[in-house]
Amino acid sequence: MRGRRLQRLWRALRSLTGDDAYERYLAHWRAHHAGEGAPLDRKAFFRAEEERKWNGIKRCC
Repeated sequence: MRGRRLQRLWRALRSLTGDDAYERYLAHWRAHHAGEGAPLDRKAFFRAEEERKWNGIKRCC
């Protein structure tokens, strides 16, 4: 029982910090884009996420 609690806590922590982003991407890709070639590898995924986050217009107004 204690092990399950620890696993749930660990999953929640990874989700809150975004550490599970690649695993969530793969699950989404398998569910919605499986016939469209191959998914990005981990390195390419994180590179694309950095580009998405930091490129473009960033302003408050």
